[in-house]
Amino acid sequence: VQLVESGGGLVQPGGSLRLSCTTSGFVFRNYAMWWYRQAPGKERDSVAAITVGGYHRNYADSVKGRFTISRDDTSNTVYLQMNSLKPEDAAIYYCNVVTEGGSYYGQGTQVTVSS
Repeated sequence: VQLVESGGGLVQPGGSLRLSCTTSGFVFRNYAMWWYRQAPGKERDSVAAITVGGYHRNYADSVKGRFTISRDDTSNTVYLQMNSLKPEDAAIYYCNVVTEGGSYYGQGTQVTVSS
């Protein structure tokens, strides 16, 4: 299983970023996917999740109405559209999948929100 996140960077408060996570090594369309984030000195927390087929999505209260998770089963990719970014959104963002073989994360992508 391989997960590769991209799309992070430096953005001003109120700005937007779109994160991508390309995957391989498992049958993507058969698994739910998550985005997590971890800020310095804090635990890794779930941000958003999307079910098989994309029929249901869940969000942490802190990002509801600002972030949107989506998936493309033709390209085995999961996305996180982040709008109205706040300084407290700054963190390393990871995508995650749980398969029969275990729980897997990518290497993460850094998001910095600063003026």
